Amino acid sequence: MECRTPTRQQGYFLRWRSAAKACKIAVVSEIIFVVEEAPESGYTARALGVPIFTEADSIEQLHIQVRDAVACHYDEPTRPKVIRLHFVRDEVIAAG
Repeated sequence: MECRTPTRQQGYFLRWRSAAKACKIAVVSEIIFVVEEAPESGYTARALGVPIFTEADSIEQLHIQVRDAVACHYDEPTRPKVIRLHFVRDEVIAAG
């Protein structure tokens, strides 16, 4: 995932974001991702409360992808200081 450079169309958004910062937007100190094994292979990570989703083939690659996704979604002053990965695994066992 790559961060996009601002365009003219995004310029309006950037001006609006600057005005919003003047209204003292709360800085998120932590963001939580739910990590699951993908059905085909690898892992998926979905942020809670924020529209961020990424996937990778290994845990090491997932760490890189999640950091990159968070960096692209947040500006430096409002970026969470901690990224928490919550691993969810389904396991089926016999009832009897």
